[in-house]
Amino acid sequence: MAQAMHPTVAGSLFATDGKTRPLQDALMAITLVLGLLSFITSFFHGLHLLTSWTGLVGLGVGIYGQWISVTTRERFGLILGLGAAGVGFLIGMAHGGLFGGLIGS
Repeated sequence: MAQAMHPTVAGSLFATDGKTRPLQDALMAITLVLGLLSFITSFFHGLHLLTSWTGLVGLGVGIYGQWISVTTRERFGLILGLGAAGVGFLIGMAHGGLFGGLIGS
């Protein structure tokens, strides 16, 4: 009766092992917020500096979070944030980039 001691969580997308991981949860939340901010501001051409920088930082934080993540719940949130940050970053780069209008002519 080993299965009685270990609950079956294989079918759950947000399965966790019951341990608290504040660093991974914080990285997931930061990635989601930065990705959402980058994605939303990408719809406004004049906000390309904010869009591209939040997208770049969101990608960096999300990649590190993926590297140290343990559970599927963390990875799911990180992938959503990374996708939004990536789209926002690329659109921000197309609208003027990281330094568009600040450096050079």
